[in-house]
Amino acid sequence: MAGLTKRYGGVTVVDGVGFEVSGGEVFGIVGPNGAGKTTTVECLIGLRRADAGVLTVLGGEPASPAVRSRIGVQLQQAALPDGMRVAEAMTLFAAAYRRREPWRLLLEEWGLAGRERARFGSLSGGQRQRLFIALALINEPELVFLDEITTGLDPEARRETWGLVRRLGERGSTVVLVSHDLAEVAALCDRVAVLAAGRLVALGTPADLAAGHADLESAYFQLTGRG
Repeated sequence: MAGLTKRYGGVTVVDGVGFEVSGGEVFGIVGPNGAGKTTTVECLIGLRRADAGVLTVLGGEPASPAVRSRIGVQLQQAALPDGMRVAEAMTLFAAAYRRREPWRLLLEEWGLAGRERARFGSLSGGQRQRLFIALALINEPELVFLDEITTGLDPEARRETWGLVRRLGERGSTVVLVSHDLAEVAALCDRVAVLAAGRLVALGTPADLAAGHADLESAYFQLTGRG
């Protein structure tokens, strides 16, 4: 991706952002609210059309069916009807893909075996995140996008979700993780892109970004102009 620019009316929310994600890495995108993180991901998964720039995902156009069939997505505002059963959600998502992993095996892998008939509204925060990740993996994606997946979770569910992301990396999946949580990206990400006011202000490993500062948090505040 090079020179990604996205405007809404006269407001530029993403301004010339560019980076590459290597196969098999967990790549973090961080920045304050309004930095352009979610819009960047929405362009990369084909939900929004960029106004300028070159975007290539898995060698193709983000919005193309060929690319969409090879990616998995868990967005920040993901939700299901409270009355929908786990099995119903898995069956519905599986029907959208020709290439798919048996969903009962996914539920077993992600700790939801025996919850097939449970309704979404009855699941804990951690169980919901496990379900959303299972849904994102149902097409055996090569690349997975996770947007603010620990927002609103209690510390136990948050820690559990970190373990899920680590397991994705262990599976060999390439993961793009959007977060505002610096401890999260430090613990999980191989490299991190820092956005501020729609621009890329830093790119490197958590250790590289923290070099010369007391810690990653100090580096972040200076890079984003909040220090």
